[in-house]
Amino acid sequence: MTRRITLIMVLFFLAGVLFAGDIANFINLGFSDNSRYFMFGQYGVEENLSHPYAELYTVNVSANDFTPNGVKKAVYSVPASPGQEGTGALLTLFENSIALIKTYGINHLKTGRLLYILLNGEEPKSLLNFRDFNTNDTYTVHLIQAEYSTSDTVQASFHLNVTITGNSGRTTNFIVGRPEYRRSNVKSYKIRQIFLSPDERSLVFLIEKEEKAASGVNIRYMVETVTIK
Repeated sequence: MTRRITLIMVLFFLAGVLFAGDIANFINLGFSDNSRYFMFGQYGVEENLSHPYAELYTVNVSANDFTPNGVKKAVYSVPASPGQEGTGALLTLFENSIALIKTYGINHLKTGRLLYILLNGEEPKSLLNFRDFNTNDTYTVHLIQAEYSTSDTVQASFHLNVTITGNSGRTTNFIVGRPEYRRSNVKSYKIRQIFLSPDERSLVFLIEKEEKAASGVNIRYMVETVTIK
């Protein structure tokens, strides 16, 4: 029994060494009442438990772009203790962004309707097929990505080919994202969530990015949006 416990502890230690870096926490902060704007955040503790950080993003849904002054980032000099998740950093940045939240009328109770989620431990797929049981629409989402690496740099691009088949059989196709845009230090992408805006006229894709870090990889998030109606 002692040898088995020791082996388990070694495996957990090796897993941490192989991953290193840090994994951000994602939070859906809601849409405006007219569904024109969406806000999300990510927060955590820098690798090696150095400092807590937080980021807030406000997105113009129809433009699939950030609003003016819609990106807020902060790293706090207070040393993080083991077990902390960076929640304090998020709350501090949130408090300092109240004016922005009011400007775009973000309603934290309106977070949209979830259509797809990649659960922790599940194998990510590049091709998704699922049905919206509320409307009987079917979705096919194909994640296409490419990595461009040299001995010194890492870059990766991606986009989504989206097909929606309505209850009547009518099919609509969308290209979501920028196929030619290479993000520096990004190694790969995964689709984490897909949800509809509260007015159900737009889709939001939560994308997980695996970023190169000093001692492994960091996990960060971004969104892509598309108006479908």
